[in-house]
Amino acid sequence: MSSPRILPAVKGPQDLRELNAEQLNRLAAEIREFLIEKVSKSGGHLGPNLGVVELTIAMHRIFDSPKDVMLFDTGHQSYVHKILTGRQDGFDTLRQRGGLAGYPSRAESEHDVIENSHASGALSWADGVARGFCVQGVKNRTVVCVVGDGALTGGMAWEALNNIAANSDLPLVIIVNDNERSYSPTIGGVATYLSTLRTTSGYEKFLDWGKNVLERTPVVGQPIYETLHGVKKGIKDIVAPQGMFEDLGLKYFGPVDGHNIEAMESAFTHAKNFKGPVLVHVITEKGRGHAPAVNDEAEKFHAVGIVNPQTGQPLKKSAPSWTSVFARELVEIGRERKDVVAITAAMLGPTGLDQFQSAFPDRTFDVGIAEQHAATSAAGMAFTGLHPVVAIYSTFLNRAFDQLLMDVALHKAGVTFVLDRAGITGDDGPSHNGMWDLALSGIVPTLHVAAPRDGARLREVLREAVDINDAPTLIRYPKGAVCADIPAFERRDGIDVLYRGESADILLVSVGAMATLAVEAAGQAYREGVGVTVIDPRWVKPLPRSLITMARRYKSIVVIEDGVKHGGIASTISEMFREEGMSIPIHSIGVPLEFLEHSKRDEILTDLGITVQTITRSLVSWSLTLKELELGQEEPSKIRQE
Repeated sequence: MSSPRILPAVKGPQDLRELNAEQLNRLAAEIREFLIEKVSKSGGHLGPNLGVVELTIAMHRIFDSPKDVMLFDTGHQSYVHKILTGRQDGFDTLRQRGGLAGYPSRAESEHDVIENSHASGALSWADGVARGFCVQGVKNRTVVCVVGDGALTGGMAWEALNNIAANSDLPLVIIVNDNERSYSPTIGGVATYLSTLRTTSGYEKFLDWGKNVLERTPVVGQPIYETLHGVKKGIKDIVAPQGMFEDLGLKYFGPVDGHNIEAMESAFTHAKNFKGPVLVHVITEKGRGHAPAVNDEAEKFHAVGIVNPQTGQPLKKSAPSWTSVFARELVEIGRERKDVVAITAAMLGPTGLDQFQSAFPDRTFDVGIAEQHAATSAAGMAFTGLHPVVAIYSTFLNRAFDQLLMDVALHKAGVTFVLDRAGITGDDGPSHNGMWDLALSGIVPTLHVAAPRDGARLREVLREAVDINDAPTLIRYPKGAVCADIPAFERRDGIDVLYRGESADILLVSVGAMATLAVEAAGQAYREGVGVTVIDPRWVKPLPRSLITMARRYKSIVVIEDGVKHGGIASTISEMFREEGMSIPIHSIGVPLEFLEHSKRDEILTDLGITVQTITRSLVSWSLTLKELELGQEEPSKIRQE
């Protein structure tokens, strides 16, 4: 007779403390089965969570969440945490509208703190929370921060470590989840003993006492202390190569087998009792327990769509993506131009630069999770005569804005930024939408910005961008399948005319991938008696001056963009017209200035009214309003937000 399943009975962390070692191992196996089943249906971050099952169990047995604050860097490794804090029933709705978020969410649970899912920031959160406890005299609360080894490539993480090490009283445990395949040769009795010794507060008091006594001893005291300290450091460097953390002033414990619950519980107990900042180095295997994830050498099933739970193969055939179009064209450019190099921030595969790396390994640079460094390093490369192409997700450009502004644009560096996942991305939640890039880039002097509407235009503007060597360029495109090419009737002074209405009622300015919606809506509006001409500037910064001449023929202007309306392209056009003394009403269709909860992209666009039907109704309504205004009923406003 088989034993009853354990997972259904786990309603919260307190239930874990009643389980014995054999039951805990069974629970870990059940959690892996549960994750594979659920995430294969919903999509999400499967590999990282399969690797932290035992780690999360051990955390919740030793630390007392939510009294002890648990912080997850990036948050994509928090699925097991969600399961153990009473949310396993919600996994059927993972990353769906109204369902469980793919990252920590304060609205879901008191056990969640950080909702932002950008890497390398959790250590600064941990420093702030721990300092807050100290300043307010809060006792017996520990801050636990789980950070991946990849996140430690980000500069912000090291800024935080530097500050954490400066305060020996912080009740902070840093767990470095190192999911490399091999174990350190220092695992064993001696290394464990020395690690335990270094995290024993009595040992630290003895060192402080010895230092004080010896330094007061005339002539020989200081040399003796320096010799003893040097011996200690030498032994440490031999048995613990990760001793650089201790050189920063952080107590280091590890490495610990991240799939041995008992070993981790021992390590976490020592760390918690130390009453100061401690770093616990845990070795895990990403994708553990699922052969397709473990055998995926490139991405280790970091994030998956809907897949077969046994084979890991996608259940839907993928259409050609924007990313693949960019990847192939950049390789072709690389064959023609030896000065073109590629830079990524730990995302070779997701941005398509793995193809460029295969063709030109010496001209491809992966800087780790360090977008700020990527931007400034690119400026340096441009100074030497190279043309760097920096490919990152749109949302991650936010953190490198200062470098874009002051290092690249100020120096008029010939750098091309390629922003994947621009606009609404959807189910990864508010921190992953690429809805800010048009507004942010709009205030950067010297920067040229292109928004291609289809694959043909992406290839075209990419070639135009790398030909500009006296100013930076930026190209942005959305997530997913690339739409069918939309040919232009004509190109007039750099502006493509996609649809021409018989009357000059409305000039519809379509930005990037919004072109398909714009053309379809214009066609439907025509059938209702409204003349709409659809144009695509291709390059939206600086906007072609010919737009002014073209716009004078129309009664109103409508701008459709998949970025925030405040500071977006409609705002730029409004400012341009105002400077020209033009009073043509402008309507803006775009994203409101708010954080959007996780939903499918189409669901969010429907909510925002960015659909063919809604746009058509708006075009007809605005046209009728203008006709009424022509009869003198009221004065039109200069710009309207819809």
